[in-house]
Amino acid sequence: MQTNAQLTKMTKAAPAPRVKSTWDHIRHNKSLYLLLLPGLLYYAVFHYAPMYGITIAFKDYDVFGGVTGSEWVGLKHFKELVGSDTFLSVFRNSVLISMYKLVFNFPIPIIIAILLNEVRRIFFKRTIQTIIYLPYFLSWVVIAGLVINLLSPSTGVINMMIQSLGGEPINFLGQKQFFRTIIVLSDLWHGMGWNTIIFLAALTGVDPQLYEAAKMDGAGRLRQIVHITLPGIKSTIIVLLLMKIGHIMDNGFEQIFLLSNPLVLEVGDVFETYVYRTGLVEAKYDYSTAVGLFKSSIGLVLLLIANGVARKFGERGIF
Repeated sequence: MQTNAQLTKMTKAAPAPRVKSTWDHIRHNKSLYLLLLPGLLYYAVFHYAPMYGITIAFKDYDVFGGVTGSEWVGLKHFKELVGSDTFLSVFRNSVLISMYKLVFNFPIPIIIAILLNEVRRIFFKRTIQTIIYLPYFLSWVVIAGLVINLLSPSTGVINMMIQSLGGEPINFLGQKQFFRTIIVLSDLWHGMGWNTIIFLAALTGVDPQLYEAAKMDGAGRLRQIVHITLPGIKSTIIVLLLMKIGHIMDNGFEQIFLLSNPLVLEVGDVFETYVYRTGLVEAKYDYSTAVGLFKSSIGLVLLLIANGVARKFGERGIF
């Protein structure tokens, strides 16, 4: 029999297991990293390398001098942005439209995915999925054209229905009180199917035995959804919510630009359209870069805060 002292001595003498380095891990999984390489190259070339152009925001950009030959001016363009007459209006519109999309458009695909998950007729389920997913394949040019035709005061289906009920035609896209609602609903129509499929994919990971056990305990469908379905896809919901918060200042240039007009500019002018006017139309490249950097910085700060809150409550978050 070995004494405790001998066992302790043998344990101390045993060498510690070698920890694999990052390069060892790469060599061991080189085939997987080769598959990852095209994606990394894409982001390096089209996302990270162009970030050098951010320095334009701190310079008086000269087209002939280029980025390196332009004069440094520090925070001049940021001060000009904050002090401009249009800043508060653009900032308010960007935040309000983004919040409306987050509050109303984020939960609806979750609800639709849960409802479709409860459908047992495969044909009916796939038909509904196809119908709501089709708009995602259409560009915003097509979607905007459909919306404009539907809401046309003279030939639009909506106004024809209003007139048939004895009402007067309404220029929906020319009135401020309707514009943000149209933006939110058209965004929901366009992206609802894609987001629904993401949550349907997450639902396939929920263990069916949990539902069987809940049925044995007498739980109805609503209780099963509350206590099994929603907790089962909670991590997916949180990750997508964090990504939405990170893009809280992004409203989508194509949608706003195609559906807006001078009559609704007061409630529809967002950072994307403002950058377009100042950067491309007025050729203020340095100022528009400062506007874009300001917008992105707000999204980054909100993402860090939201991710920290998620991790504090025991969730993994994004990073």
